[in-house]
Amino acid sequence: MLDRAGYDRYLAAFNARDYDGVADFYVDPPHMEFFGIVITSRQELKDFYAWLHDNVEENVRVLNFAASETCTAIDAIVRITAKKDLTRAALDAKGATGFFPITAGVVQEIRQFIFYTTRGGRIEKVECALPPMALETV
Repeated sequence: MLDRAGYDRYLAAFNARDYDGVADFYVDPPHMEFFGIVITSRQELKDFYAWLHDNVEENVRVLNFAASETCTAIDAIVRITAKKDLTRAALDAKGATGFFPITAGVVQEIRQFIFYTTRGGRIEKVECALPPMALETV
């Protein structure tokens, strides 16, 4: 089970940009599909987040948390601050077709529901959903 204490350790590694530490929370190979991105290996996971965080600052604030033996569910605010312009063309070229374009210096707060399928306390699959009107530019 990925309980709240374990998730907090995962989130601390994520927010610290410790991609090896983040990858350690996943089964090998991981399977993630969100907003056009598909990740099927530990290296793809590390490469994607290195690319993303080269372009934006990203921080996750948990609003609600639930966990069972096979699922951890998060209701969160994801705060994105653009370091560089990310155009529609640049996002599409990376396969991030469901991401929102953003201009350097702009801050977006996005409410997300993140569902982690877990096996043996490790993340096996990640799915994300946005409620209607989930994006707010701050």
